[in-house]
Amino acid sequence: MARPRHARSRPSLEEDEDEEAEDPVDAMISRTGCAAQHRELQECMAARQDWRHCQPQVRAFGECMARRQ
Repeated sequence: MARPRHARSRPSLEEDEDEEAEDPVDAMISRTGCAAQHRELQECMAARQDWRHCQPQVRAFGECMARRQ
């Protein structure tokens, strides 16, 4: 039997518009100059589904962020 859906399970029109706006975390990373390393890490994570297989990307992103701080 199908379970009833909660009202919050469907995004409102306002939430849809928010998704089109830039994510605050992405904006912060862009300001650091490490967006390329972050994107490579995200792509690896999406492909491999396990951060342990993405250690070169993790290190590169971490080193970039450390230089910026």
